Amino acid sequence: MIGGVCGGIAEYFDVDPTLVRVLWVLASAVLAGFPGLLIYIILLVIMPQR
Repeated sequence: MIGGVCGGIAEYFDVDPTLVRVLWVLASAVLAGFPGLLIYIILLVIMPQR
């Protein structure tokens, strides 16, 4: 819950934020962590602030 990226994605798709966070962690672990972190930082920069 660093930048609210997963919460914003969950709000956009109208799903539970916890589900999105768990899926994000699992996907990052499967993909060796780095791509997930890089994508998270990119989304943090390009997503609009509330």
